[in-house]
Amino acid sequence: MLTLDKFEEASERLNRVLLETKLVYSDYFSEQTGAKVYFKPENMQFTGAYKLRGAYYKISTLTDEERERGIISASAGNHAQGVAYAAKLMGAKAVIVMPTTTPLIKVNRTKGYGAEVILHGDVYDDACAYALSLAEEKGYTFIHPFNDETVATGQGTIAMEIIKELPTVDYILVPIGGGGLCCGVSTLAKMLNPKIKVIGVEPAGAACMKASLKAGHVVTLPKVTTIADGTAVKTPGDIVFPYIQKNVDDIITVEDDDLIAAFLDMMENHKMIVENSGLLTVAALKQLNIRGKKVVSILSGGNMDVITIASVVQNGLIQRDRIFTVSVLLPDKPGELHTVAGILAELQGNVIKLEHNQFVSVNRSNVVELRITLEAFGTEHKERILNELEKRGYRPLLKVPKQIY
Repeated sequence: MLTLDKFEEASERLNRVLLETKLVYSDYFSEQTGAKVYFKPENMQFTGAYKLRGAYYKISTLTDEERERGIISASAGNHAQGVAYAAKLMGAKAVIVMPTTTPLIKVNRTKGYGAEVILHGDVYDDACAYALSLAEEKGYTFIHPFNDETVATGQGTIAMEIIKELPTVDYILVPIGGGGLCCGVSTLAKMLNPKIKVIGVEPAGAACMKASLKAGHVVTLPKVTTIADGTAVKTPGDIVFPYIQKNVDDIITVEDDDLIAAFLDMMENHKMIVENSGLLTVAALKQLNIRGKKVVSILSGGNMDVITIASVVQNGLIQRDRIFTVSVLLPDKPGELHTVAGILAELQGNVIKLEHNQFVSVNRSNVVELRITLEAFGTEHKERILNELEKRGYRPLLKVPKQIY
């Protein structure tokens, strides 16, 4: 059972290993929402995520015999690093089973903390089933990343820190994968102040908790599809589920496109790298009527590999019409490319890439295709460029941009 005494004990033990993650006030999101928006930047936590809290507290409560058997867990990445680091501090062997889709940075960092990493399955649920089978076979002590009251207690210490720093908080927004973080935060928040609204946020492509609450019992999704790999869970925890039923005021879902937009907003306005799962609570802000309220969005992690960052940035720029590709047809004769380039220069369109295709037609002298990838200031600027090309007789056709970076 989650109790105030256990939350206080967890907080005291975690003080030995945690970095302080003070609330960050957001001028940008406060202006966008009409609320006072703060971030709890657990992406800046040691190991890059909040998961160290639950992992360290759980391992600290094990017996010497349980630790000596070795520890095993399954994780999409952040819990893995938390367990690996906590086990290293306590001199225990750690084995982590991770999905094959786990970003390389999370795999390497988990290994860097001394853990043995086994890649298995496409999603967390597959990895977890395999870890449980290994625990039974080899006698390891299994630590669940979310379906465990002790782990959830460690995660819930975030609520204590939020309320201590901002006692008048009205809303706390919490990402949900399997439910451990939301269980701990919502339970402690309601213990300390029942008036605080706790909102869980899930990716639309992996909304297992929302489906379970609607059904009144834990359900398993047939599949999950989301860029928020840290919350790509098919089945929420049955142990934490009753706490969420009791203490969470609402659960909302976020589309992947909104996570991409939130990533750009965080980079440009706060100079912060936050992984897609950690951005759920940022993307959710625009869905809530929170004008005049004090709101804390928990940024649960920041472990993202460079390739993923590049992909998200590129897609975000395309989404916001700051990069687009246009095709125009023109005669294959000297000066035509110069003319088109002049039009773009007049309108301050920045050319990223040019593709000149002479084989779009059998009659090359009549028509060739010029495909141009451009950087613009946004939708209005893009439309001015397209309109001017149309006005000059080039009949522009929009194309899907290819890989840019």
